[in-house]
Amino acid sequence: MTHKWWQNAVVYQVYPMSFQDSNNDGIGDLPGITKRLDYIHQLGADVIWLNPIYKSPNKDNGYDIADYRAINPEYGTMKDFDTLLAATHKHGMKLLMDLVVNHTSDQHEWFQESKKSKDNKYSDFYIWRDPVDGHEPNNWREAFSGSAWTYVPERGQYYLHLFAPGQPDLNWENPEVRQAVFDIERFWLDKGVDGFRMDVINLISKPAGLPDVAGVPTAGTTLDFVADGPRLNEFLHQMNDEVLSHYDVMTVGEMPGSTPEDAIKYTGLESNELNMVFQFQHVNLSPNPDVRLGKWNDQPVKLPELKVALNRWQKALDGKGWNSLYWNNHDQPRAVSRFSNDDPKYRVRAAKMLGTTLHMMQGTPYVYEGEELGMTNGHFTSIDQYEDLESINIYQELVEQDKMIDGPTMLKYLANMSRDNARTPMQWDASQNAGFTKGTPWYALNPNYKEINVEDALKDKESVFYHYQKLIQLRHQTDVIKYGTFEELDPKDDQVYAYRRHYEGKTLLVMSNFTDQTVTRDYDQQKAAEMLISNYDDDQGTTLRPYESKVYLFA
Repeated sequence: MTHKWWQNAVVYQVYPMSFQDSNNDGIGDLPGITKRLDYIHQLGADVIWLNPIYKSPNKDNGYDIADYRAINPEYGTMKDFDTLLAATHKHGMKLLMDLVVNHTSDQHEWFQESKKSKDNKYSDFYIWRDPVDGHEPNNWREAFSGSAWTYVPERGQYYLHLFAPGQPDLNWENPEVRQAVFDIERFWLDKGVDGFRMDVINLISKPAGLPDVAGVPTAGTTLDFVADGPRLNEFLHQMNDEVLSHYDVMTVGEMPGSTPEDAIKYTGLESNELNMVFQFQHVNLSPNPDVRLGKWNDQPVKLPELKVALNRWQKALDGKGWNSLYWNNHDQPRAVSRFSNDDPKYRVRAAKMLGTTLHMMQGTPYVYEGEELGMTNGHFTSIDQYEDLESINIYQELVEQDKMIDGPTMLKYLANMSRDNARTPMQWDASQNAGFTKGTPWYALNPNYKEINVEDALKDKESVFYHYQKLIQLRHQTDVIKYGTFEELDPKDDQVYAYRRHYEGKTLLVMSNFTDQTVTRDYDQQKAAEMLISNYDDDQGTTLRPYESKVYLFA
């Protein structure tokens, strides 16, 4: 089998608003990213994924796009983008754009025209429906709470928005919409970008007739119901045939609700659609027992359940598709806080342990900005400290409106799961505002930036940064890490995550202690040819100390 360049790659995700401000207006920007390319290159990343930088009213932090061919002025100019792209390529790295085409902003020209009447050029670019008995066309709920339908008097109809009202869903059944999207893709690919991360791309084909969701309609049940619609394969195949196949690019589709079997249909190594998917099984663990609360909970993830989720994808896609490997991103809480232990006593070892566990699997690893430092959740205690639309809306709905849950409990849930935990500015040094800006930051910094920052990490050879750097180097150098088959070990073990990888006569053994206890496990590691990496200085054989992770190679 011919291996693709993206199978050898590690991706570094940049959330532009929070990465580096260059003009001291408090908002990260494109020149700021250019300034920090040396740092990303030093880590060893091959690809930079940028969250949306297009012109946007920022009702959902850029995932509501008003003009796909313009840069949001807060981030700079198209010249600034061209400079960043050229500098990225000069560093030997590639650039992945975030493509949001399930929906646009309600400020986009297409929607502004579409809502005027039923008989203009863009009237059928969005999903419009007549009222049913004076109410919404169905019982669907949008992702940020509330109905997925908004009424427009000019048309006397409702439009569908699976996300905020400012994010109307495009009508992919209309071939003109598909061609307009393909033109946008060509615009950026012709500029030289190296591919796309496609936001909620498996929602573009809606169920025929738009029927009600059965049972209690929630944001989660609605998205699961809409996901992987009847024409999704057709739409993605057409996209690949007409655009993507004409460029040497990397594509990853964000696909909430998708199973490994779905992923193989869309991203199989022999298919002609996308390269890989972002799946949600592991990050959706430990939901609230009350279905109406969905993900909002403060319970830790149980290790056996985590293994079931990750192992399932490792085994199912082996030889058939390709995994994307991630612990966190702009929509998820910080990894060390969610999946391990961010107590200062354990944080560094725990962050290294998580990195090792994931980076030794088959797939393309994604490192979210600050993950390589062991950045933590913000541990906010007041609703006034939150900025994210999702968090504010759910608090208003469940606490203030429905009085379904008390404020302190909801704040505990937000502190554990809010997207804002990932969006605090990057921590560069211990100076004011962590070196992110000399102005007033658009969002408050995590107070622990004086203890956790890039400057200190680069001075400390035992830092999380250098551990991640070595993980990336090992992946580049070691075929069994990239391509090896996956063998799970003791899936019901609730303390240690262990697995083997096999490739061309070599075996990799990975052992990670997910607890603060010292435990013993014997997988014949004493017979290994060498230890590739560990987060402790010495090897005590069958003993695993708190949050210890070690990888052995058997030749």
